[in-house]
Parts: sequence; C-alpha cells; structure tokens
Amino acid sequence: MSEKYCIILGDGMADEPLAELSGMTPLEAAHTPNMDYIAREGSMGLLKTVPEGYSPGSDIANLSVLGYDPVSCYTGRGALEAASMGITLGDEDVAYRCNLVTIRNGIIEDFNAGHISSEEGAALLTSLNKHLTGMICYPGISYRNLLVLPGGKGCESTAPHDVTGQQAELYLPKGSDAEKLLKAMEISREIFADHPVNRDRIRRGKNPATSIWPWSGGKRPAIQPFSEIFGLKGGIISAVDLLNGIGTYAKMEIIKVPGATGFIDTDYQAKARYAIEALKHLDFLFIHVEAPDEAGHMGSIEEKVKAIERVDEMIGTIMSQFTGRIAVLPDHPTPIRIKTHTADPVPFAILGKEKDTTTRFSEKEGQKGKYGLLPGTSLIPLLIS
Repeated sequence: MSEKYCIILGDGMADEPLAELSGMTPLEAAHTPNMDYIAREGSMGLLKTVPEGYSPGSDIANLSVLGYDPVSCYTGRGALEAASMGITLGDEDVAYRCNLVTIRNGIIEDFNAGHISSEEGAALLTSLNKHLTGMICYPGISYRNLLVLPGGKGCESTAPHDVTGQQAELYLPKGSDAEKLLKAMEISREIFADHPVNRDRIRRGKNPATSIWPWSGGKRPAIQPFSEIFGLKGGIISAVDLLNGIGTYAKMEIIKVPGATGFIDTDYQAKARYAIEALKHLDFLFIHVEAPDEAGHMGSIEEKVKAIERVDEMIGTIMSQFTGRIAVLPDHPTPIRIKTHTADPVPFAILGKEKDTTTRFSEKEGQKGKYGLLPGTSLIPLLIS
C-alpha cells in the first residue's frame, strides 16, 4: 500500500508573545498534546509562505503551502473564490471579493457585518443586483461574497480586515475599475439603509451591513492540476470559498462537511470524521480550519486559544485512525495585537520522516527545527519525498 499524506492547517494560529499569557503565544498557552506529539516525534522548521512584495493574505499563503508559486499564478482572491462558487469567469471578467461591512461615521467598524448569515447576505445582494448595471454580485458564505465585472481592468484595493477602525475614505478602490466599484458601493449604501434585513439585525442588537466592500480583484488564473505536479490524488476540506476555489482549479476533490462554518463555531470533529473517510480513497488531503484566524481578527485571546485546542482535538481524532505522514502548520500569523495578518514565517512540523530535537509545536520550537527556513512551496515536496 502506497504512503498517504495529510496536511492540517490552522489558519492564523501563529502569533506573538502576549503579556496576558505571561509572555507566551496562544500556541504555547494552548493545550495541544497532538501537535506536540507531531513535533516531538517528527521534525520542525519555519515556512515562509508569503513571497517578498506580496500582501500576507490567506490566498497567497495557502497557494504557497499547496505548492503553487503565487508569483506565477496569482491574479487576485476574487477569481479563486469564483471557482468554488461555481462561477465560470470569461477571459475579460474580473472577479472581486465583496465583503458586507459595517461603516459608521465614516469608520470601518466591522469587516464582516457582525458575521451576517448567508441567508441575510443573499437577501441584501438580491435587492442590490436589481439596481446594478454592468456587474453582478454573487452571494457566498456569510459576509464573503463576490462581485464580477465583465471587461474589468482591475484596481488597487484594500482588504477591510486590514483596516478595521480606520477611515473608509482612505482605503477606497483606486485605478481602472474604481469609478464603477465606487458607484456600486454608493448604491449599496442606499439599498441597505432601510432594508428589512438590517432593520431586523438592528432590532436584535447586531451590526447592520451598511455597504459592500469590493477588494482583491483578479482574472481566471492558470493553475496546473495537483495530480500532474505531485502524482497524487488530492482533496481539500475547508469551509471557505478561497480554499475550495484553489482546489477546484487544481482539480482536487472538494469534500463538503456538514457543520463546517468557516468561523469559531465550526464542527471540528465532523471535519475529522470526513477526513478519515476521505483518506481511504485519496493519496493526499489538505484540511483547513479558519477558526483561529477569525479569533485573531476578533482580538480574542480566549477564543484563539480555544480554537487552537479544538484543532488539536481534531488532529487527535484523525491520528487515531491514520498512519500516514502528517504535517501541521498555520498559513500566516494573525496576531491578537493587530487583529490582522503578518508575513512572518510560520512553524511547521512533519511526522513520519526523521526526528529532530524539538519538543512541542510552537513558534520558538520551529526556529530550532532541523529543516530551518524554507519557502512555502517546498512543504509538499518535503512531505512526500
């Protein structure tokens, strides 16, 4: 029987030492016996998942971890998410990620409109589409939606989670598509202002979605099938369109897990159960958990530690029935202090190859690992060699 491989990625798990945790990072403070076992019985290193000159987004970082060089294949996050949503982009289409956000008194107060539900978001965008011309919004999961602009040229834009608490006008789109996007944002403000969805959310004490926020536009990327690169039948488990979009372009199997939400309330054990079943017929499985990143954006130490511990429990369930090679890592840090991503290298550990002197899974131990500092695209070749 040939070797099987599993990568488990806790989005944004890496962090900085925090005074509230007596100088420990959330990874160090969390109870993680299974990640620690992988580090102790395997080997560690650091992975530079974000090439120089690129923004430290989950799109760039996860492309790298999956073996795809963003320098040669990345066009924008929106185009990746389009594939997951079943949207076929024409050669001249530009797809923008389109958040539902809360802006009050000119300040970006909430990049996800209080984690608005998918149903509420769809109702808002259905109303908005009736008033848009030359573009269309596609509802996604929660606040994560898409805006497709036929004949678009692209523009400079900013992820709203990077500028929460800042003045919106300083980060509005600039460049070729800016005029059309700004007009769409203006229309959304008018349509959303007295929308029944928002009236109900305000009544329940929740943040309303006051506007759309388009960002990271791109055209359809050229991504080689995963099996052609690595000779493995691969699959992905994730609750976010970004990862499933990468997997779709890479012709990997997309495994949908009931109860997986892309937030801190996700069903970790359901992911574990589906992973165990998938690994019976796949050679390679990539499991992505968004929860630690969401906790980092919230600035919640408690929720981040809890999310890391739930990821560890998920790993334990998988390891109880899987004997192949396993790698564990974050895609990027999402420090509690700044509530957004950084491009710093992240720790990774591989179980099933040689063993080094590392004793637990953490940022500091990663610096001591035998693999040293490697580019993100080298992880899978290292895992399967």
